[in-house]
Amino acid sequence: MQGKKEYTPISRSLNIALAEDDADDRLLFREALVELPVSYHLNTFNNGDELMEWLNDTENSFPDVLFLDLNMPRKNGFATLADIKRNTKLQDLPVIIFSTSTNNEMIKQVYKNAAHYYIRKPVHFWELKRLIYKSLKLIADKDTTLPGKENFMLTTD
Repeated sequence: MQGKKEYTPISRSLNIALAEDDADDRLLFREALVELPVSYHLNTFNNGDELMEWLNDTENSFPDVLFLDLNMPRKNGFATLADIKRNTKLQDLPVIIFSTSTNNEMIKQVYKNAAHYYIRKPVHFWELKRLIYKSLKLIADKDTTLPGKENFMLTTD
């Protein structure tokens, strides 16, 4: 089933933001999106400062979802998530943590800080596609309530 999973089309177009400092990870994310049956607009940012400046500019269209790396220069994902959740205009934005970290304390912290889901960056491209699809499907289906701890980490299962 690896890489051969059929994906049903996502019914609505999504405005996606990705805050990720690694150019290779941004490229892989974009390539995974291209292979999925979803209409989207993707805005990418190198760090939390760039993202927050863009989010606070009222001229920009508000994203449906934000994929947020934790380890970035300048403003990292922890500080960025805190800024988003303290801002009444932004606090309902679904934030999916997208990180290599497997540190349980870090994962507990972003759960406590109201991230919607956590994706550990996978090794295989097919896993990346499946995890991005799974998270976008949840968002497209308007499943933006905060999950319980048992459903916080998205997996390929």
